[in-house]
Amino acid sequence: MKFEPFLRGRISIAQPETGHRAGTDAILLAATVSSGFSGLVVDAGAGVGGAGLALAARVPDARVTLVEIDPATVEFARTNSAHNGLETRLSVVEADLLASHAERSLNGLTREDAACVITNPPFLSEGEARPSSDEDRRRAHLMPTGGLERWMKAIHALLAPRGTFVMITRPERLQETIVACDGRFGFLTLLPIHPHEDDPAIRLLIRGTKGSKAPLSILPGLVLHGPDGRFTPFVEKLHAGEASLNLV
Repeated sequence: MKFEPFLRGRISIAQPETGHRAGTDAILLAATVSSGFSGLVVDAGAGVGGAGLALAARVPDARVTLVEIDPATVEFARTNSAHNGLETRLSVVEADLLASHAERSLNGLTREDAACVITNPPFLSEGEARPSSDEDRRRAHLMPTGGLERWMKAIHALLAPRGTFVMITRPERLQETIVACDGRFGFLTLLPIHPHEDDPAIRLLIRGTKGSKAPLSILPGLVLHGPDGRFTPFVEKLHAGEASLNLV
């Protein structure tokens, strides 16, 4: 198993040679939790654990639970946790977030004890695009019809009262996400992510608070690359675990 530097070498992770791979999306998601945070964070749909591991590496008082459905990917996540010496603060649960309440309860996913949930859900809907021939990539990227509503219901069940979630998704999923949050989360804050200054956003970071009735707000966008094509100095700091993203 080959380990690759992640978070600019502060940790290293092993990933399957094919299928979904952790990268900038995971780094951005992890950066939304401040280094001074204390409490339980759940990485829902964690894959090999890139976001949760990066978060645990830079937030010393956080406890992290990775939730992943695919057994082979779960083994990568557990190996990555052990390889980076994070087993005392990081656990891995093999479970389906789209399962029934009773099934999720058996895996401890309805305890309402997480202070924060971070999540990168599948961003394609069934029938929307030609599915990948790679089974792992298909599972990571393809949400079943009505799945986002059930995904947000599961996140709601994980969070303590007034707990927060942060999701990274594509702009075209915004309307569906807002609908899925209705009656569950308020104080929604949107951060558009742009590859270059004059480009349309390619990702959205969305933060919400359980039970809040506060209105939605949109923050100034984050630009990833400068004119030279390299990451901006601030985004470099995010990749090194030396900065955080404030979505309040």
